[in-house]
Amino acid sequence: MKRTIIDPKFSVAGQPSPDDIAAWGREGVALLVNNRPDGEEPGQPGSGTERRAAEAAGIGYLDLPVTGPTISRAAVEEFRAAVAAAPGPVVAHCRSGTRSLTLWALGEVLAGRLRRDEVLEVGTRHGFDLSGALRWLDANGA
Repeated sequence: MKRTIIDPKFSVAGQPSPDDIAAWGREGVALLVNNRPDGEEPGQPGSGTERRAAEAAGIGYLDLPVTGPTISRAAVEEFRAAVAAAPGPVVAHCRSGTRSLTLWALGEVLAGRLRRDEVLEVGTRHGFDLSGALRWLDANGA
C-alpha cells in the first residue's frame, strides 16, 4: 500500500489490507483513521476488520466515515483533534487518500496553520486534487 507522507506526523493512504496495518504497527504508527463508509466498494475489509488489525498491531483506531458531500465541520474538528492528540504518527485512509487529505487540509485552514490559497498547492505537491476542499470552504464560509 502506497502511503503519502504529508508531514512528519501525518500521512494518507488508499485502502490498506490487514497486512499493511500490521506493517504500520511495526513502523510505529500510533493512530489509523478510517474515512471510508463500510460497503463503499465490494471487497473492502470494513471498519470491524480494520479495528481488529489495528488493535493487534498496537495502533489506535478511529472510524470517521465521510463522503465528499457529507464532510461536516464536526467531522473536520473530530479529525483534527484526533490527529493532534495522537502520541505518534497518524495514517488516515479512504479509497484513494483524497478525502483524508481534504479533512486534514480543512482542519489546518480552520486552525490557521494553512492558508486557503495554499490548499491546492499542498494537494498538487503530494499528487492529490484538493479542489473539493476549496468548494467546502466556500460553502461553509471558511
